[in-house]
Amino acid sequence: MEYLRAFFVGGLLCLIGQILIDKTMLTPARILVSYVVAGVILSAVGLYQPLVDWAGAGATVPLTGFGHILAKGVREAVREDGFLGVLIGGLKSCAAGISAAVFFGFLASLVFRSKDKA
Repeated sequence: MEYLRAFFVGGLLCLIGQILIDKTMLTPARILVSYVVAGVILSAVGLYQPLVDWAGAGATVPLTGFGHILAKGVREAVREDGFLGVLIGGLKSCAAGISAAVFFGFLASLVFRSKDKA
């Protein structure tokens, strides 16, 4: 049942993103940023953590989950370090994911060569 909940929530988030791409003039970059900001806002008002508890990876893997982790990290760092936590909390909580993205992006750049579209 856990897999079905994760699939449903993750699929729903992807469906919303696809509808935004198809039916609006928003660029994919703006939609991605909107997803991260939505995750931060939903986490700030306390709505995202219950979704994470219910859907698991279906809520933590999409970009809304990245925003949730950023907000959660800032909240915890502010409790521990005061105002300095605003600056270090988000990076501290997402360091592994950001490092993995940079590392695997570097590996992909070594394996594949970019080509002009023309």
